[in-house]
Amino acid sequence: MREFLRDLFGRAVERAIQATGHTREELAYQVLPLFLLDIINRYLRVQTEGEENIPDKGPYLVIANHSGFMGFDALMLAHQIYLKKKRVPRIIAHKLWFLMPEISVHAHKLGLVPATFDNGLALLQRNQPLVLFPEGEEGNFKPSRYRYKLRRFRRGFVRLALKTGAPIVPAVVIGAEETHITLSQIKWAKEILGIIVPVPLNVIPLPARWHIKFFKPVILEKDPDRAANIQEVSRIAQEIRVDLQHKMHEELRKRSTVFV
Repeated sequence: MREFLRDLFGRAVERAIQATGHTREELAYQVLPLFLLDIINRYLRVQTEGEENIPDKGPYLVIANHSGFMGFDALMLAHQIYLKKKRVPRIIAHKLWFLMPEISVHAHKLGLVPATFDNGLALLQRNQPLVLFPEGEEGNFKPSRYRYKLRRFRRGFVRLALKTGAPIVPAVVIGAEETHITLSQIKWAKEILGIIVPVPLNVIPLPARWHIKFFKPVILEKDPDRAANIQEVSRIAQEIRVDLQHKMHEELRKRSTVFV
């Protein structure tokens, strides 16, 4: 029966693709909002600001602070971009999403791709917008006592921008840190499993108010040779990190309440 239902669903999806001309990811973003909007608008009460800073066309990278271990921030950023610009961004995601076939199938349908430089480069060269988190798992799985304190930025997003000329759109997500609480990390798991394992307090999201703000793009002139200069790339990444930390502090000062 399971195989029958799976085949039936698969044929239905293929017919929908043929009838509408949409990709699987676009179909997912048309179906899932019924569920996601209910979470976002009624439960997390997300508000979005600065969407005019998101380019209307061409490739670009949206980078943001990362937290919450469940990846809600990635899905909500991508969802807001789809709502405002009617484009489906791809999410550069942690390899945890691709460890098991049962999970990776759904990850691909949501527009998630494994976090490798080559994957990001190929997508940008196809004029695909990307959402990624320079902190990586260190940000996503950090203990909540470090909330809203950016961890070290990886340099890949700067290299991608220099390789392709794609603008970098900084964004701040306020509220995700309180929605999912992480007590600590099991760091020694990285030696065995290849990933840091978070120790969560809650799996059911807490009803913190969310605020997402997109800022003016950082434009780096296309320069593949400069992308190979580790010192230069590190300097740019650090400057963007410091600026994003300041922006996050400014948004936090504006926040009056967390849950009310």
